[in-house]
Amino acid sequence: MSAGPLSPPFPIGLFCARVAFVNTTLLADGLAALNLEHDGTIHQRLLRYLAAIEEWNPVWGLVGASGDELIIKHILDSLAPLAHLDRLAERVLSTDARVNLVDLGTGAGLPGIPLAVARPAFDVTLLDRMTRRIRFLEAMRAELGLVNVDIVEEQVERAKGSFDIVTFRAFRPFERKLFKRVFSVCAPEGFVVAYKGKADKALSELAEIDGLYASADILPVTVPFLADERCIVVMRPAMRRT
Repeated sequence: MSAGPLSPPFPIGLFCARVAFVNTTLLADGLAALNLEHDGTIHQRLLRYLAAIEEWNPVWGLVGASGDELIIKHILDSLAPLAHLDRLAERVLSTDARVNLVDLGTGAGLPGIPLAVARPAFDVTLLDRMTRRIRFLEAMRAELGLVNVDIVEEQVERAKGSFDIVTFRAFRPFERKLFKRVFSVCAPEGFVVAYKGKADKALSELAEIDGLYASADILPVTVPFLADERCIVVMRPAMRRT
């Protein structure tokens, strides 16, 4: 079900004061490396998002990182595959319609919120099962003015709908029962995009969900300022039996 109206402790504008504690140069340089900065809007929105995570993370346990690690391993990591996602979006759209993307198990909104900030033309649905995270996501939608974001409080196992692109970072390793639901919410001509680490590990995990996908490509991804290996697994759902 969709989350209800936001209530305290999240007054609008609360997080602006925390921006001063965020490494703005690191974020700006990372966005520039990803060819994402033009008018400053993306930078400013992500600064406020980072400030909000830093403010509430100690109490609510939103992510397991802070400071520069939060910027690199969560914000820039979320945005690093964007060029690949743009190409997928071009493949699923036959008209001028908007891309419909769902981020499953989004947690604090990763990668969904950075993607929604960077691509206003994407309609992004954030799905998570925990009420406190849903309240945080509602606050971020209001704080950042994300009119292209919808929020759903639900378990991934009960997710519904049909989306052009299905993303997630949270599922490690691939698990067959869960992925049956993941593929069920992907449109027949859509794509499931899994954020992963090492390519060889991702390849070994694909065996667990063999038969659920019609095709699978492992694409390398470069995250600015991160030496660790990253990739995405892009999958198309197998033809569904009627």
